Amino acid sequence: MTIKRFEDLECWQVARILTKEIYDQTRLSEFSKDFKLTDQICSASVSIMNNISEGFDAQSNKEFIRFLTYSRRSCSEVQNCLYVSLDQGYITLAVFKHCYEQCARVRQIIDGLIRYLKHPRDSESNRENVRPTTAPSTKPRDKSAPQVDRPTSNGSTANGPTGTRANGPTGKRATG
Repeated sequence: MTIKRFEDLECWQVARILTKEIYDQTRLSEFSKDFKLTDQICSASVSIMNNISEGFDAQSNKEFIRFLTYSRRSCSEVQNCLYVSLDQGYITLAVFKHCYEQCARVRQIIDGLIRYLKHPRDSESNRENVRPTTAPSTKPRDKSAPQVDRPTSNGSTANGPTGTRANGPTGKRATG
């Protein structure tokens, strides 16, 4: 699998589904009247997506990790707002549990991506394999790993593995 755009990241895809579900819930009668809570929970869910996409175009793994950490925090903020929504009777326990678990799933996928970005698969840094560079890497790449193909500063593309480790970017345990 080649990751060319932030939309290809599973964490962004799951966050998008969560955001739609949050917006759907806030449109319901009593919830929609609580403008402050509606704004807070919707903003937090959009923030998850925004920080993933913004971090994807960062110029270093460290910067990408920083934005992914902001997304993690926004997941917690959504979960906190879900408690308030439940306590106010705006959502059912079933909706609470579903959305809460969606947040946990997004966070788990983000955590896997952060682990990968912090710990290269081999002894060399994986920055040139994941982040845009000024020239394609001359290092042979692991053909079994998913690939990332992103624009570089000169308009060409840099290709390299996104990598998976135990509980990697997909949140699933690696086998083999």
